[in-house]
Amino acid sequence: LYLTPPFTLHNDECDGSFSLYYIHFYEQAIHKESIFDKYDLPVKIRADEQAEQWIKRLQEINPGRQLTHIDPKVYDNQPNFSQFVAHNNKLPLHLFTESQGILSILMSRFLEFRSRKASDKDERIIKSLKYIHSHINCDINLSILAEKACVSEDHFIRLFKKELNQTPIKYINAKKIEKAQLLLITTNWPIRDIAMDLAMDNISYFNKIFKQYTGKTPLEYRKQYEK
Repeated sequence: LYLTPPFTLHNDECDGSFSLYYIHFYEQAIHKESIFDKYDLPVKIRADEQAEQWIKRLQEINPGRQLTHIDPKVYDNQPNFSQFVAHNNKLPLHLFTESQGILSILMSRFLEFRSRKASDKDERIIKSLKYIHSHINCDINLSILAEKACVSEDHFIRLFKKELNQTPIKYINAKKIEKAQLLLITTNWPIRDIAMDLAMDNISYFNKIFKQYTGKTPLEYRKQYEK
């Protein structure tokens, strides 16, 4: 079993015959820490027969959902994404619940080998992460985060960097760019509207930060996923 982080390029090679099951899912980290903020997870673990049965069952109760092309540009676009969402909404409640359960079971295999990113994460940082995730569409400034942590801005920056090995601004920008990547692929919103939705009113600054994190401008990034 392989766990591929979002927006990560990867190659698959095999000397003999090769086939795979590909499951694409989203984590909703609203008003709470992302599981990927809490833990370091393995990217590869050994599968067993039971895991294969769960995956086949997931395919069985979601007929016609398989990817018919190997090129992600064919299906990573707004029309196809909307179709996937529509299929989800049409699932009977019992099958939707079972699908979520199977995904949780498969994810639990990776969680078994998790390690805490910080052995004793400061409660003040946990609160700040919850605030960031629930206000990612807002202008998040350090004074608000420091005030919620009941420390000075300088102290908060040092505390945050100690716990997450990066500055608060870098973390906030990374989360905003992740959201921008998803919106560029799954909507036809103008780039300016996406920037505004993320409270990044300066479009030049948005383009600059986006390219720093992805190596492409927002327009270049969107074009690579267009049909």
